[in-house]
Amino acid sequence: MIDLVVARYAEDVSWMGNIPAAVRVHLYNKGKTLPGGIDLPNAGREAHTYLHHIVTQYEHLADLTVFCQGKPFDHAHDFHRVLRDLNSGARAVENFLWLGFLIDTDDKNGRRLFVPWSKNPGRCELPMEEFYTALFGQECPEGFRFYAGAQFAVTSACIRGRPRSFYERVLELALRMELAPHCLERVWDRVFGVTGAADEILDGKETVYLKPIKRLIAPSES
Repeated sequence: MIDLVVARYAEDVSWMGNIPAAVRVHLYNKGKTLPGGIDLPNAGREAHTYLHHIVTQYEHLADLTVFCQGKPFDHAHDFHRVLRDLNSGARAVENFLWLGFLIDTDDKNGRRLFVPWSKNPGRCELPMEEFYTALFGQECPEGFRFYAGAQFAVTSACIRGRPRSFYERVLELALRMELAPHCLERVWDRVFGVTGAADEILDGKETVYLKPIKRLIAPSES
């Protein structure tokens, strides 16, 4: 059994009509009420939605759960194909799988990616040290490798490798700390006790695109 958890605000979710019929859908809505959706308060971005599902469904999780945004294709252009492959068994998930085409690297203050981000006009830093210490009780690493977009698939066994109380604590942080969802985007793999952005894919680079990006292709290569 595969569950699909969709964190929706105002996105057009008509794309959900093309997912495999065997996939069980949980559409969580924080915007205008939708038929078939589960309304949640508009707080904590997608992190709150994901964690709400884990906490409330902890004893009833599917073998594999896919977590995505209301419009998943901005960060995972092949989302439909990946979902079909997971459903058919053509692709397997051992424990955790990032979904997306952009692997990136940020430092513990978010100075490389978060500070100059267009949606951060105040140029504030990311409180990654405070968040990481509160969550894991460990010293914060100097940097993080992750797939942009906070979308992933994870097995029930992997999720249950930590007790429900751990996810309740993460949920509390996601609501209490304004920037916690951005911190979580960088450490979802670590939340489930794994490291999912392989060093061999990055090969020493800070950023790796897993699909061709037209603006980055030299004229002689196009």
